[in-house]
Amino acid sequence: MVRWTLSGFGDEIDADPAVQLPVLLALGARHVEVRSAWGTNVVDLADEDVARLADVLARHGVGVSAVASPIGKSGVGDDPAAEQARLERVVWVARRLSARYVRLFSFYRPDGVAAADVRDTVVRRMRAFADVAERESVVLVHENEKAIYGDTPERVLDLIESVGSPALRVAWDNANFVQVGVRPFTEGFAMLRPYIEYLQVKDARAADGIEVPAGYGDGELPETLTALRDSGFEGFASLEPHLSDPAFPDVLSGPRRFGEAARALRGLTDELGIELA
Repeated sequence: MVRWTLSGFGDEIDADPAVQLPVLLALGARHVEVRSAWGTNVVDLADEDVARLADVLARHGVGVSAVASPIGKSGVGDDPAAEQARLERVVWVARRLSARYVRLFSFYRPDGVAAADVRDTVVRRMRAFADVAERESVVLVHENEKAIYGDTPERVLDLIESVGSPALRVAWDNANFVQVGVRPFTEGFAMLRPYIEYLQVKDARAADGIEVPAGYGDGELPETLTALRDSGFEGFASLEPHLSDPAFPDVLSGPRRFGEAARALRGLTDELGIELA
């Protein structure tokens, strides 16, 4: 049986890691993807809070699959030095938490500006990020967020190949592709598979872009998971469901709906002979 490692965005469950981690453990995940803790984004956590988080993780026996940074989720024309400094900080946090992967993005462009017009700037800035990652022995995984430069498979491929660094790889997100009008597996998987190193699990409907549990939308999750299995993928599958719950308005999913997302994914992987552990 193929085995993948289950993780998830803890802050979709609750702001407090002491609440997040027992829920993840109950769902069979021994890793967490850290985007924020106690309501503070990972890039803004003070040293003492990073130490406090490391202690909570150790006490629960939970590892960190990735640090889900906001780096590159900013304007392409914003101050490069400031964003570079933020990356350096996030990489320090990742190393403190023993995380190999750092999630990042490839910049928003101004309204009315074509992607081709910012392409060279994006590649240059991402190359500088990759230099940091190579030096610090971490791997940056680019998420195909809506409206950034790398929001379509073709531009993600261009970015990864143009930067040309083993420290820059793909965090595949089916739902985000759906939300920009792409059929993820049909139109993007084959070209990006050589660079896919991390799976972020969420699904969405093409008609309205609303996120739904894995397999309930148009994200071609069954086809994607099957192809990943057959091509030897053995990495992290990290739940980022974005399923709102009125009972938990301050987080993206809440514990009940996060559990719903985990069960939907496990239903798919069980059918495909993939063990999540």
